[in-house]
Amino acid sequence: MITPGLAKITGHVKIHDPASGEIFYNDHNAIHYENISVAMAQSLSDRNLGYIYQMAFGNGGSSVDPTGVITYLPPNTTGQSASLYNQTYQKVVDDNSAADTDPENNRMTVLHTAGNAYTDILVTCLLDYGEPAEQQAFDNSTNYNGEYVFDELGLKTWNGSADNLRLITHVIFHPVQKSLNRQIQIDYTLRIQTLSNINAV
Repeated sequence: MITPGLAKITGHVKIHDPASGEIFYNDHNAIHYENISVAMAQSLSDRNLGYIYQMAFGNGGSSVDPTGVITYLPPNTTGQSASLYNQTYQKVVDDNSAADTDPENNRMTVLHTAGNAYTDILVTCLLDYGEPAEQQAFDNSTNYNGEYVFDELGLKTWNGSADNLRLITHVIFHPVQKSLNRQIQIDYTLRIQTLSNINAV
């Protein structure tokens, strides 16, 4: 039996332009504990389900009033059907999948140092200059509701098909426009940590 409080999962997101070094967001994210518990059980029991498959982007996580004040909605972390508020783009980050068209820049790395009671999954996703195809040329939009002015993103796990994914994390941040003149890279770290030895009862 695992005593409550002996294990936890945390997440951290860094959103930046790898060319200029500009950092747009660098903070923690919310975890959907129900969905991530299902995903871990599926993965550990070799069901070919539950593994991280996609990073999703949306523009429905905040609103900006005429004076520039930003109001943020709470992350969606309850209910198995939870989703982004308004998903407008997505990329496959499972570098074992044929659907990942750029596994060098969209991939997962397992990071562990012997003796440590935690292991990190680093999910890297690059929105390159030419994507999305319908983006504006420059990052000077005054429309904070633009399709590719992102203010939310999350990780989704495989649940049988690309149309049936489960949200396991969700982060809301100030609007960041993806445009032709900039790259945006997301380094998304999930830390799975055992806080002390687990005693069997």
